[in-house]
Amino acid sequence: MNTIDHQSLLLQMRALAARAQGIQDTAPAAPAAAPGAGSPERVDFSKVLKSALDNVNETQQKAGNLSQKFDAGDPKVDMAEVMVAIQKANVSFQAVTQVRNKLVSAYQDIMNMPV
Repeated sequence: MNTIDHQSLLLQMRALAARAQGIQDTAPAAPAAAPGAGSPERVDFSKVLKSALDNVNETQQKAGNLSQKFDAGDPKVDMAEVMVAIQKANVSFQAVTQVRNKLVSAYQDIMNMPV
């Protein structure tokens, strides 16, 4: 039977959200303890996921806008800038897709567990 390390999954989601926002984190930080509680800080998973999705959407829209400006002949928009924006959008979308696949797999594993 597969076991799911929830802390590891949460740290990976935080790292993904940070990367989607453009913050480069070299190593995932240890979860901070709540003051006086002695337990890890609670994070609303839905808010983290929504934030990551919003950032991916924003990145894709920015790439699309730059591409449209370049196609229209805007002299302020450079081809290299457009290509970098498109690649950033592509990488962030692929990362979110992989996270979604892992979440679906984890959900299926949980649903298949005997009660």
